[in-house]
Amino acid sequence: MYDVIIIGAGVTGCSIARELSRFKLKTLVLEKGEDVCTGTSKANSAIVHAGYDAIPGTLKAKLNRRGNEMMGEVTDDLDVPFSRIGSFVVCLKDDDPKKLEALYERGLKNGIKGLEIITDLDRLHNMEPNLSDDVVSALYAPTAGIICPFLLTIAMAENAYTNGVEFRFDEEVSSVSGKDGAFTVMTNTASYETRTVVNAAGVYSDAIHNMVSAKKLHITARKGEYCLLDHTAGGHVNHTIFVLPNEYGKGILVSPTIHGNLLLGPTAVDVDDKEATNTTGAGLNEVNTKCFRGVKNIPTREVITSFAGLRAHEDGDDFVIGQPEDAHGFFDAAGIESPGLTSAPAIGEMLAGEIAEKLSAEKNENFNGKRKGILDPKKLTLEERNELIKKNPSYGTIICRCESVTEGEIIDAITRPLGAKSLDGVKRRVRAGMGRCQGGFCSPRVMDLLKKYRNVPMTEVTKSGGKSQIVFGYSKKSEEV
Repeated sequence: MYDVIIIGAGVTGCSIARELSRFKLKTLVLEKGEDVCTGTSKANSAIVHAGYDAIPGTLKAKLNRRGNEMMGEVTDDLDVPFSRIGSFVVCLKDDDPKKLEALYERGLKNGIKGLEIITDLDRLHNMEPNLSDDVVSALYAPTAGIICPFLLTIAMAENAYTNGVEFRFDEEVSSVSGKDGAFTVMTNTASYETRTVVNAAGVYSDAIHNMVSAKKLHITARKGEYCLLDHTAGGHVNHTIFVLPNEYGKGILVSPTIHGNLLLGPTAVDVDDKEATNTTGAGLNEVNTKCFRGVKNIPTREVITSFAGLRAHEDGDDFVIGQPEDAHGFFDAAGIESPGLTSAPAIGEMLAGEIAEKLSAEKNENFNGKRKGILDPKKLTLEERNELIKKNPSYGTIICRCESVTEGEIIDAITRPLGAKSLDGVKRRVRAGMGRCQGGFCSPRVMDLLKKYRNVPMTEVTKSGGKSQIVFGYSKKSEEV
């Protein structure tokens, strides 16, 4: 019997797991993918929002602000890169400036610090030389930032795991039944008993909720498509640049990433298929057209990849968090769309507190909230790097030339707690395959390391788990290499 079963190992589920590990609770995370961060959390804008956009009084407004406030300490504790670069919402000459003022007033009601509307064009262009010539004013939010959503999710999961939380992958939940302290969770491989359930299933959180509650939820998958530009374009803007938002979201942004690239997107299109993470010609054309509204001279020839993610939009347009009236012991973390990444630490704090109170849980006196990330030799001095290579020569062998990722980093990514099991798992942890060639050169070497350090045949090495094998057999009868 578990105390808590969390369904979903995205950033929300992993944040809840980490916060629950502060208590003496037997906690299990079930994830249908082969790794953490395989759904919405792996394909978003990687933005820490300031919090001016959410409607005052909503959970989005409350948890956005709290999550933003927590992010600095959380990322310091977990050794995750994060930078408060600030953001602009730009008003163009054909826009209604009253909409910008309304955003400012909303931000004040939400308690967001440092907001100001800048109308001095010289100051704006000094801060952002590549702003469009059509920009006439901008809302500046200095507390906004950029982060790596992969590393944040992975770090939370690793820290939860080292503090006693169990994780099981490739387990898709098929049913949840029971209530009031006795739930049965069925998956494609097993059955589990638990006192409480946490529903952090992303775009499928309505299906999980509707298994136990007569008050139904409906989640729409809202597709967002993006273009990612090479490091050579990473300095084109210094802040995250939005245009005035519309009813479908915050609009297409232009932003540097924490790793030095430039990100354009997302679109916002409601889709019926909750697995529709394909990009489209129309979507990418929209990105490449609309991004120029707020920023000029974007070097779109430097695009190295495109991708799409799905946001979990609930019909009520707010997060759904807590226990339904008719299913006590079942805790929703549903409808977690933007600003879900920013809000994740606060959602974890909120729900873990409610669950611990319900279960009368004792504090875990052995909880250690610190986690050390994978060593990045590029951050060392030349002397430090030479000394590292003397001790461990694998850090002197470059596997991914585009991102200068060493063999030592990849081995660490595979062998550490909840380590990578696929090419995408390695990529999300150390960026091997993230560069201009998109894995064209390094993939075979990474596959060799996965085979060796996971002790599996090459035919079981996959791109992203499941049936995504890359090698299906051998053309010659020879000993496998």
